[in-house]
Amino acid sequence: MSPRLLDVVERLAAKNAPIAEINRLVGAEAERLDLPKPSYERVRQLVHEARELQRGYVSAGEILLDVATLRRSPKDYEKLATLPPRPRLRDEYGK
Repeated sequence: MSPRLLDVVERLAAKNAPIAEINRLVGAEAERLDLPKPSYERVRQLVHEARELQRGYVSAGEILLDVATLRRSPKDYEKLATLPPRPRLRDEYGK
């Protein structure tokens, strides 16, 4: 699948849009880019996977906000140095 379509799935999955709506928008983007439209089942699988990837990831912005609002210790700044990149669908399937 095209990395561009994977990015669309990922972006929409983050907004908690319904899977049917994501499927329609991915299909429209595929048509616009003249790419094959993925099946509903494949989009559904990717949405679930994207949401699972997002669930386990803490961003640098979240850490900074938590330290600024005192929900985390200033020692958590150290975590920023070892924070891995955000996992993405395109890393797995966009090859």
